[in-house]
Amino acid sequence: MWAVVEPLLPPERPKGKGSRGGRPKVNDRAALSGIVFVLLTGIGWEYLPKELGFGSGMTCWRRLRDWQAAGVWSELHAVLLDKLAEGDGLDWSRACIDSASVPAPLAKKGEHRPKRSAPAPPTEASKGRSGM
Repeated sequence: MWAVVEPLLPPERPKGKGSRGGRPKVNDRAALSGIVFVLLTGIGWEYLPKELGFGSGMTCWRRLRDWQAAGVWSELHAVLLDKLAEGDGLDWSRACIDSASVPAPLAKKGEHRPKRSAPAPPTEASKGRSGM
């Protein structure tokens, strides 16, 4: 998996001229492992054990954020789908598309959209006792 992910990662930013040593940078592979660990287990970022060698939870979270901004996850998704398609690993008979993943087409110029129905009237507060 690392061989697929590594080329998609943005290059490391060069350090500024006045930067001091500080802590050594956690390598990308360890950070990715930490990200996957947190996402699979559901553990909070702040509780990621440093003993596992992934760096701190904040380091992994920042790397996740930066890679998201760089488009790494969209690229990875496309690459993995291509690899699955090459090996006949996709079963399209089980695919499902809904409006959350594919937006409805917009009306073309000159066409009229159907009018929306009136919004539902607001509900009034119940004067009965709460069941909670």
